Amino acid sequence: MSTIPHDHPRYASLIAREKLVEGIEQGIVSMHGLIAHGRGEAFDYLIGERTTHAALEAERVACAHLIRARHPIISVNGNAAALAGELLVRLSELLAIPLEVNLFHYTEQRAERIASHLMRLGAREVLTQRDAMIPHLSSERGRVSSKGIYAADVVLVPLEDGDRCEKLVSMGKVVIAIDLNPLSRTSRTATITIVDELQRALGNMLELASELVDAPTERLDALIQGFDNDTNLMESLRAIGHHIAEQFR
Repeated sequence: MSTIPHDHPRYASLIAREKLVEGIEQGIVSMHGLIAHGRGEAFDYLIGERTTHAALEAERVACAHLIRARHPIISVNGNAAALAGELLVRLSELLAIPLEVNLFHYTEQRAERIASHLMRLGAREVLTQRDAMIPHLSSERGRVSSKGIYAADVVLVPLEDGDRCEKLVSMGKVVIAIDLNPLSRTSRTATITIVDELQRALGNMLELASELVDAPTERLDALIQGFDNDTNLMESLRAIGHHIAEQFR
């Protein structure tokens, strides 16, 4: 990784880019993933590269869902593994949730490299088998593990994935999406949308999950029942507008 001064104003952004470049060199990240990352990064600028109140609320409710779930799963693609593999593994271990590799640009070799990468970071269980099919989803993302995404009641989907998100919700699953674009199909389709940068979101969720893991079920259910995704997305859009206006004062 290139040496980037810690006081560089774009330090976090440049480190993320370096991680993705390393991910390509390691065979984890698809070239297409760079385009997807750049699109998300543009929205991060619009929210001020910070966790908004709306995002923190969504992260808290997401943790409540994961804790209350009977069979949760964390879906991992190449970008997520390269950018936040360690955080995903820590959340997986904290809440005893398996990780499943699921890719749009799928090759068996890349899936196995992602799984090996996560195992090196400490993951105990990484599912890679593709023995079940999400109904009416023709892309490679439709091929999933019968023990993971297919059987799950709650699915954490880091990063944008509109077509699969929509089909998973139609199967009756709770879908938690981490997507910096509050206008995307993923954001508007998911049960809970976290409009935050992936590493910030997962860092926050680790802290929140640690606080909530032993909370009474009544408190967790109250958090879940009191959340409305459309309202939260509107708050995220207002936060973007407020941040933009602040730049011209």
